[in-house]
Amino acid sequence: MATDEQHLKGLNKEQKEAALYTKGPLLIVAGAGAGKTKTITHRIVNLIKEGVSPDKILAVTFTNKAAKEMRERILEEIQKNAKGQDKIPFVSTFHSLGVYIIKENAKLLGLTKYFTILDEGDSISLIKEIMKEIGLDPKQYDPKKIRNIISREKGKFVHLADYLEREEGGGNTLGKIVAQVWNLYEKRKMKENSLDFDDLLLKATKLLKENEQIRKTYQEKWEYIHVDEYQDTNEVQYLMSKLLTDIKRNICVVGDADQNIYSWRGANLKNILSFEKDYPNAKIILLEQNYRSSKNILEAANVVIKKNKYRPDKNLFTDNVEGEKISLYEALDENGEADFVATKILEILDIETKKASFGDIAILYRANFQSRALEEAMLRYNISYQVLGVKFFERREIKDTLAYLRAALNPDNLSDIKRIINFPVRGIGKVTLMKIFTNQKENLPIKMQIKINNFYQTLEEIKEAIKTKKVSAVIKFVVKKSGIETELSSGTEEDMERLENIKELATLALKYDNLADGAGAEKLLEDAALASDQDSLIINQEKKETVSAIKLMTVHASKGLEFKYVFITGLEDGLFPASAKASAGSPHEERDAEEERRLFYVALTRAKEKLFLSFANFRTIFGSRNINTPSEFIGDIPTDILEKEGETSGIKTIYL
Repeated sequence: MATDEQHLKGLNKEQKEAALYTKGPLLIVAGAGAGKTKTITHRIVNLIKEGVSPDKILAVTFTNKAAKEMRERILEEIQKNAKGQDKIPFVSTFHSLGVYIIKENAKLLGLTKYFTILDEGDSISLIKEIMKEIGLDPKQYDPKKIRNIISREKGKFVHLADYLEREEGGGNTLGKIVAQVWNLYEKRKMKENSLDFDDLLLKATKLLKENEQIRKTYQEKWEYIHVDEYQDTNEVQYLMSKLLTDIKRNICVVGDADQNIYSWRGANLKNILSFEKDYPNAKIILLEQNYRSSKNILEAANVVIKKNKYRPDKNLFTDNVEGEKISLYEALDENGEADFVATKILEILDIETKKASFGDIAILYRANFQSRALEEAMLRYNISYQVLGVKFFERREIKDTLAYLRAALNPDNLSDIKRIINFPVRGIGKVTLMKIFTNQKENLPIKMQIKINNFYQTLEEIKEAIKTKKVSAVIKFVVKKSGIETELSSGTEEDMERLENIKELATLALKYDNLADGAGAEKLLEDAALASDQDSLIINQEKKETVSAIKLMTVHASKGLEFKYVFITGLEDGLFPASAKASAGSPHEERDAEEERRLFYVALTRAKEKLFLSFANFRTIFGSRNINTPSEFIGDIPTDILEKEGETSGIKTIYL
């Protein structure tokens, strides 16, 4: 191999072709485990080797975990193959990119650079508060449902004005309620200098679309655009990508129609299927060689997904070993299924066999409620486990501590003030709070005014600390100055655990200490707000001692991860695949069915060496004990690669 191609060593023919194709639109159709991150990394390094300045390159993906992995790989390759290069490409999630664009143009949007990012819980709380204020019963109209409708509309690039106009003359009661709540919701956010997740994409894209100068600035800034997981883009993300590449059209997208599993979140499969129509001269490269799974696992995945119609044809293959057969277990009920999973894990973990460690094993399920029986079994058999989805940044004490930082930087955010003004307890009640928020503080007793002044003085001191101290030191300062440390130190064992979690936050903040003049605190707050389910894994990996535990998660949460051993549980008709949401016989029903099949395909392809499938004849759901039929997906798997577990002779007794 020529010396100037050393950086392409280790790529297969198709990966190398993708890395070397640098001009014009490129679609890389990358099957599961086909090395897409490796391909994008080498393509970016190749661009730099060809003389493209790294700061002219943008790479966007969906999760912080994927962005972190890509950034680290690129830096490693640059150090090896482009020494002396001090600039780096801009690698981020879509939401982080939105934050970047908005912060640079905050004044145009009527914001300060210290705007607060509301996470899903914050958004729902604010909507619930607004509903109560206008006399709507949150029990009759679910705030989460209203928030989801608003989110879905924003994902389609629908603005409040468009929605108000659409619903004004309609007869849809829910639509009118959503319009009323959405209107007040936007006003409150503007008043409090805050944005929700969807605003980060919507407002950034609106700026690019409507302001030619801003659009041109970013088109010139980033001449080469890479978009990972393109099949998961919604309308706003699709438009943002298109607007950024409209001049030079050097866009490289990577995706797999077979892994489109987020239509409920607005992901539009047509974005990847219509790429050739959007970019008529596009080059298409297929990555079909899988480096992750055994031949048996891949055969099952290929057979299952071939039944879908809305997909470009491809067939994954591997040079890996044939591997073990796929195990199938039929349980009496969910407790029997959980027992099987637990005992099988103990077999795998048997010290004598040295087969695997805790981190090599994952248990997947279709719906969150399934974790209960599985968790109980893990506890019964004394198996360490971690449920993915319990986010570090969503713990109450972490949100309280970060709220002090946000309120110090953005005192207009009344939601944060309300959260912390009486934590630790200062004897400030709802009536007092209302007077503060309506500028009637002078009507309060002198003692109360002193308490309130002291609180705001604390926020001022925290703001000063943010500007002058490293962010890890700021966290320690907040805990001491606010009184949180004193409050929790003298409390229960649970309080002590909460204090330990805050100390962990200070440890985590160390990685932001190299950012000066308050930038570290800003970045920490941004990352905390945008943290995904998988980020709990990143946090554990960054601790000195990685948590050694079996991973329990939904199939959706498992996307992008891989494990030696994977248990896919609850394979029953109506659960996995889930019951069709659309009316029978409609095109939507067919698309829903295809998404369920894609979800099963994603689950299968998480496994490297061994797959266990299980179903229960009976399962209690919402208090009702249901009789189940096995999932149709089980019947799709060729019988010669399937083996039944736990078959015994004799009579099975079923009690109804």
